[in-house]
Amino acid sequence: MRIHHFNCGTHCPFGGMLFDGRSRGFHADICTHCVLLETANGLVLVDTGYGLQDVWKSGPRRLARLWPALLNTQLREEDTAIRQVEALGYCARDVRHIVLTHLDFDHAGGIEDFPEARIHVMAAERSAAEATRLNFIARQRYRPSMWDSVRDWRTYSGGGENWFGFETVRALDGLPPEILLVPLRGHTLGHTGVAIRVENGWLFNAGDSFMHHDELDALTPRSPVGLKIYQSIMSSDRTARLANQDRLRALNRDYGSSITIFASHDTARLALLKNATASAN
Repeated sequence: MRIHHFNCGTHCPFGGMLFDGRSRGFHADICTHCVLLETANGLVLVDTGYGLQDVWKSGPRRLARLWPALLNTQLREEDTAIRQVEALGYCARDVRHIVLTHLDFDHAGGIEDFPEARIHVMAAERSAAEATRLNFIARQRYRPSMWDSVRDWRTYSGGGENWFGFETVRALDGLPPEILLVPLRGHTLGHTGVAIRVENGWLFNAGDSFMHHDELDALTPRSPVGLKIYQSIMSSDRTARLANQDRLRALNRDYGSSITIFASHDTARLALLKNATASAN
């Protein structure tokens, strides 16, 4: 299985290192980390980031007004997953499956750029995203126009076989057994991680269950204050989110040599994984 790491949308909120812990200027540099897998079953995309319609701003409004403005989202066509897939010599129809950590606008915006893909998501997440009575935060995060043309959904419930102390969903419809869903409720009600079996262990996309790698430090977990506030605002189940962060710290402490854990918005971690992949190839 060949793996590619993409940045499919950059957020540059005012506050610099208060958000990303590293920027020296006024604005932060926060990626949207998506993963492309080349498998025997075709291409599999884990999250999509923003899509072409978000860049072009064509048709009905897809993004809410407030959140992209606060995040100072930088939308570039070359950063969309479809353009990065094409740069590898593939086309949209080659992406047969999209596995979603959750349905937030910055993770699901590119779904309709791959009209032949099967969409895999937790049932609780789809239900939350398509509820008819949404509160203010839910209306900001969930934008149903991003997936209203999708017909091939596969939804899953938790309670499956154990994976390093976490319940999992295995045997995803049409996907190889090396790809697992790992429910991580908290950021959203149906949030999940995606575990991928690789040659020397596991690659674990933990989505937005945390947002900065220093949060995994078992002794002194820490996060830039801006990210900490953002996570609190966007949390659908704070108790579950904090409990799962504790479990992820233990996972990293006990199995960090064989499981590479990363979050969707950690730019430094994305750079490390891209460099490691380039070296391996």
